[in-house]
Amino acid sequence: MTVSAVSLADATTRATRALEGLRHDRPRLDRIDAYMRGRHAGPYTPRNASKEYRLLAERSISNFLPMVVAAPSQALSVEGYHRSGSSEDAPEWRSGWQPNRLDERQAAVYRSAITYGHSFTVVLPHKSDPTRPVIRAVSPRCMWAAYDDPAADEWPLYALELRRLPGVEGSVEGWFYDETAVYRAEADEEKVTLSQKRLHGLGVCPVRRFAAQVDLEGRTTGAVEPLIPLQDRINQTVFDLLISQTYGSFKVRTVSGMTPPLKRDPETGEPLLDADGNPIARPVTADASRLLMAPDADTRFGTLDETPLTGFIESVGMSLRHLAVVSQVPPHNLGVGDMINLSAEALAATEAVMMRMVAEYKRSFGESWESDMRLSARIMGEREGAEDLASQVIWTDAESRSLSQTVDALGKARQMLDVPARALWSKIPGFTDTDRASWPEMAAEEDSSVRLAESLTRAAAPAGPAGG
Repeated sequence: MTVSAVSLADATTRATRALEGLRHDRPRLDRIDAYMRGRHAGPYTPRNASKEYRLLAERSISNFLPMVVAAPSQALSVEGYHRSGSSEDAPEWRSGWQPNRLDERQAAVYRSAITYGHSFTVVLPHKSDPTRPVIRAVSPRCMWAAYDDPAADEWPLYALELRRLPGVEGSVEGWFYDETAVYRAEADEEKVTLSQKRLHGLGVCPVRRFAAQVDLEGRTTGAVEPLIPLQDRINQTVFDLLISQTYGSFKVRTVSGMTPPLKRDPETGEPLLDADGNPIARPVTADASRLLMAPDADTRFGTLDETPLTGFIESVGMSLRHLAVVSQVPPHNLGVGDMINLSAEALAATEAVMMRMVAEYKRSFGESWESDMRLSARIMGEREGAEDLASQVIWTDAESRSLSQTVDALGKARQMLDVPARALWSKIPGFTDTDRASWPEMAAEEDSSVRLAESLTRAAAPAGPAGG
């Protein structure tokens, strides 16, 4: 692919424009990050709130948002990559995916994309070995990419990566990527300066976006931002619950018509007086271990009922159910509902909505991984893999089904539909392509052992009676 060179002045202009985009998006992404880490906006408290009130406000933060992200991301795992017409892992999988430890690191890509709405990967040739692809994952808080058509383009026009925004602390170093080269970038509050240009020869800006949900205008939406009002509501309800529990969840004893006991001088027995000449009352200790008595015949004892907490608890449960509906996460993942002794079929039914969401993520993220693998093939010099638009990633089946149920269904497909047995091996959950690769050899050894045993049995059998 032939791409015209980009002048340093044009690249600098692009990088400065990307810095403006990163400044624009960063506050929204920082707010999402704060909520994911439990640094929420506090619940409403009166202006004259005491130290105890503020302590309860801190303790009322109940962060459910990480579970909303973890539930679908834990159901996402790529276990292979096949070119069209092949059932074996492609060379770019073995030389691109595995050496970059993406079996481990892919989870961070999904969590970031689901949290913020999108994340990025960067695919470049290794500095010392140009035929070896290096794949890195980058947070959207640290990267901004420009697109001609953000809803449809596979690759951006250019992208800027900075670990933090420049400010009063000074300039920040990072990287700038375009369709021809990678630059060392140094950003201050006004502009970006580029240096150390390194050509990559890939013909595209080597940055791929992983979008959780993208509309026709190119806007991405994550799982966290729409749930922030619900999370704030839960925090407020928990705060009200703690206030009621701390100050009103116990019965209050009352006394009326009783002359309070007075503090007296230990020597004279006379009542002690305050600065205004009034007798000083002695505090009455009224706890559960004491029996109250009074010498006055008109004294009346009573109690004030405790504040019931059931309404607050039910309100928290209702908000969690709302959170489950909006996020499409099963209620039992958030601790709502009675989920004891459920069968695999019942559990699968409760997770059906989330699995449809996971299927949507697989389609989007799968396309992004396939782009990365094709670019890796281009770096490796594998032209066939670089141009294979029908290749596909293989996702681990994470649906809640019992192994016996799955094997029974596959067995029926083999017997009733004549599906080849080996074609069904990839459908058995809990095994990787590495495991399945050893099965043909093991099956051949098993067949050889069976045939050997049969031949030895025949050889050891006594000869039949001689014919006469």
